[in-house]
Amino acid sequence: MAIPSTPLQRDPDTFVHALLGARDMSALAKIVSEHLEAKGLKLAAMVWNHQPEDPRRLHSTNDLMPGTALLTLLDNARRHGGTAEEVDPRTGDMQVAVVLAQNAGFWAAVLCRYAPSRVDPDWRDALAPLALRSRSLLNTQRLQVDVERLESAERLQRALFAISDIASSDRATIDVLHGLHQIVGRLMYAENFYIVRFDPEHETMRFIYFADSQDPVIPDPDEQLTPEAMRNSLTLGLLRYGKPIRGPSEAVRDKLGVIRDGGLGPDSVDWLGVPIIEDGVVRGAVVVQSYDPAVRYSESDQALLSYVAQHILSALSRREAQEELERRVEERTVALRQEVRERQRSEQLQRALYRIAEVSGSSETMESFYASVHEIVGELLDARNFYIALLTPDGQELEFPYSVDERDQRHKRRQLGRGLSEFVLRSGKPLLTDRLGVERLEAAGEVNSVGTKSVCWLGVPLMVEGKANGLIALQSYTPDYLYTTRDEELLSFVSFHIASALERRQAHESLRQAYAELEQRVEARTSELAVTNRELRDQISVRERIEHKLKHEALHDTLTGLPNRSQLLATLGLSLSRYRQNEDHRFAVLFLDLDRFKVVNDSVGHLVGDELLKEAALRISRCVREPDTVARLGGDEFAIVIDRIHEPGDAVMVAERVIRSLSEPMRIAGKELYTSASIGIALSHERYRNPEELLRDADVAMYRAKAAGRQRFALFDEKLHEDALRQLELEGDLRRGLQRGEFVPYYQPIVRLHNGAVIGFEALMRWQHPERGTLAPADYLATAEESGTLEQIDWQIYEQVCGDIRVLALGDRYVTINVSPRHLRVSDFDERLLYLLQEHQVEPRHLRLEVTEGALMENPEQVQNCLRRLRDAGVQTFLDDFGTGYSSLSYLHGFPLHGIKIDRSFVAALKIGESGGSTAIVRAIQLLADSLGLEVVAEGVETEEQREQLRLLGLTLCQGYLFAKPASLSEINARFVVEDARG
Repeated sequence: MAIPSTPLQRDPDTFVHALLGARDMSALAKIVSEHLEAKGLKLAAMVWNHQPEDPRRLHSTNDLMPGTALLTLLDNARRHGGTAEEVDPRTGDMQVAVVLAQNAGFWAAVLCRYAPSRVDPDWRDALAPLALRSRSLLNTQRLQVDVERLESAERLQRALFAISDIASSDRATIDVLHGLHQIVGRLMYAENFYIVRFDPEHETMRFIYFADSQDPVIPDPDEQLTPEAMRNSLTLGLLRYGKPIRGPSEAVRDKLGVIRDGGLGPDSVDWLGVPIIEDGVVRGAVVVQSYDPAVRYSESDQALLSYVAQHILSALSRREAQEELERRVEERTVALRQEVRERQRSEQLQRALYRIAEVSGSSETMESFYASVHEIVGELLDARNFYIALLTPDGQELEFPYSVDERDQRHKRRQLGRGLSEFVLRSGKPLLTDRLGVERLEAAGEVNSVGTKSVCWLGVPLMVEGKANGLIALQSYTPDYLYTTRDEELLSFVSFHIASALERRQAHESLRQAYAELEQRVEARTSELAVTNRELRDQISVRERIEHKLKHEALHDTLTGLPNRSQLLATLGLSLSRYRQNEDHRFAVLFLDLDRFKVVNDSVGHLVGDELLKEAALRISRCVREPDTVARLGGDEFAIVIDRIHEPGDAVMVAERVIRSLSEPMRIAGKELYTSASIGIALSHERYRNPEELLRDADVAMYRAKAAGRQRFALFDEKLHEDALRQLELEGDLRRGLQRGEFVPYYQPIVRLHNGAVIGFEALMRWQHPERGTLAPADYLATAEESGTLEQIDWQIYEQVCGDIRVLALGDRYVTINVSPRHLRVSDFDERLLYLLQEHQVEPRHLRLEVTEGALMENPEQVQNCLRRLRDAGVQTFLDDFGTGYSSLSYLHGFPLHGIKIDRSFVAALKIGESGGSTAIVRAIQLLADSLGLEVVAEGVETEEQREQLRLLGLTLCQGYLFAKPASLSEINARFVVEDARG
């Protein structure tokens, strides 16, 4: 029934003037109630709503709600947008409900009860001016609500920006937390406020910030409080409950099942706590409370604090990550200083070894050689008292060819006895002892002291072919300098080189003496034989040099002088043979590839690249010991054979040493160059039958290390080999699929929430594999990106989408495509895309882009300019998966975005009637987007419950399985395009 529009019969001017004087709905309701009751109505009440998002919250005249029958009649009237009436069978009274006005979710109605025989028949004349005034007041009320929402959104946005700014500042942590308190205080009453961090594994908590006007006890922010200590606290109950909760302390305690404990602070009149959740796990909480009966917290305060709390967690996480990074940098600095000291010591040791090798060939006499060795050892250790002892050829006596001592004269040759030197020769092991240790050896009958007793004595054997032929000894007569186990290790290491040098020197001396004797015998012969012998020696010498040179060139790399692949395989064959005979003779193969070596060749030339290879070969050789082998396989590939290892960690140590050495800058041809190495490690195993298999598996492990980020190493195992085969097979399928055009777009509609009308489609990539069927991107995307085929696949998809738009984009519809960060790194991406649209005669407004926050972060300035040029051409951009990153807000105003897509994780958690959690976050995102003028699309809508909740929150656009799954063009065309055309 339509609202009557007949003029008023009685005092119309006075009534209308009274209606115009009403400034709100309550005043209007009072005037109408008095006027209609004066007309003889038993009941005349106005009913209206204040907030459309809460349809159950109604207001009526004098806040008195009519009975259930009238409310049911009111629902019928609202459903038909007019009037509903019925007769009360018990009293015969007429009951009427009239809808006066409806505007954007706001509405007002009048409910009446009267006896037909006792009412003024003209009472309905008051409804027409009443409806006009109701519409005016409802419109004013709607504008006030919009203004309040906009102001709330602006306050929230300023607060979130302030949280981000203060978290990234260099202020002290306590100042940052105090600043967060002030920010929350500007949004709601927060005089009593605290933040707690929670360890869910141990259920311990820390009150990192605490401000309370009534509680004198302030918790220590560094103290980890156990569940036993906090067992009756509301805070622990909230953390275990995992959802926001508010109300008086007693009511909250009853809901959480917490017993009152007077030792945990005073009760509050109103208490509001929200958990801080990360990846579905409670990580802490933010709590505000009021001791003033006049201050209470509302549902909107709870939703606001829930949203802000997540950003506080993000801010604190970034802050803690920064502090952790600074701590690690400090630890790394200390470690680097220690490493520098170790490196300096290693370099000093390396120089000493080079000098030992040098003097073994350059010293004119044995005496000068021994003196040089003493000098070299003295640079490493305190060697004021030093001697070298050697066994005589018959092994019966001990001679001292070199001796320097502060107390004793030169040691004399003697028969083998029970001295400390003989003890070292018998054991074949180093000995580091003090005076007390010597006395214990004497008591055990192992030694009899010879000469002046020292405070500290260190001796190491000189081993030649596994036998001790002599020793080096150091001793100190004062406690000012005592030798350590580190000194023992150092001298033991040097002794191997001294023994080798001594053996070479002795052999050289013997050879020199033999040559001298030979020369004397040759000179005694006749002059004819002397000439003949001289010519013969020259020919033999020349031939030997040529043979040696040819053999060396055949088995060594001409550029670096290292063994080549042939020599490496021969060495590997010997190691593998020894391992088969004795499994204790374990070894390892390291396969090295220099990272970014091609960049050096392309930028500074091959000559500089060759010098870099020489320097790299030298550094790698310094990282191994005898008898390990370093070889160059070709190009920038090297290999190391570690001759003997005890455990895989030995090979790992060598790999780490090589990586550190190659990461240091190289000064070549006046330029400072940098390189690094990726290393694969294969360990000896009974499954290997030939050296090539070892080298192959080390190569596979090297590529895994390079794929993991370069400048690192990887150990080979069988799974690695199987993964490599599967990866190779998938790469081949991808390239064949690209050539055969097996990649096609599937489309999912984007619809209006209230009626399901399609406004656009999102294009999603699918692979129609001939054997495995239709595959989603998760099955092959990582391999496609790693192999470099993803960009070609994307452009193949874009080409098909541009051809399909003419069918899909009817009217104002559009199609969105996903753009990866790889495309936005290319400077002419926008030009190529616009050319593709022009080639297919597609209007730019029918195509939209979807980019993630990760794509915006890589090169913000270039991406911003690219998206702005596309927007100017008519191509709009959506920010995809909004809400899942830490820095989303900064992109909303810094980049030319048309809209945002709420991530499906928030939509999946929506529930009817819930005010906190995901509902609060989605409501805040919608308000924020409204204030910035951005379009919002909710992704992943799968249930009617989610759809209804999104509608109540004010969202208008969405997509998900509830409406349609992604489908091919033919299916989409048959279901949506053709049907719409028929409609």
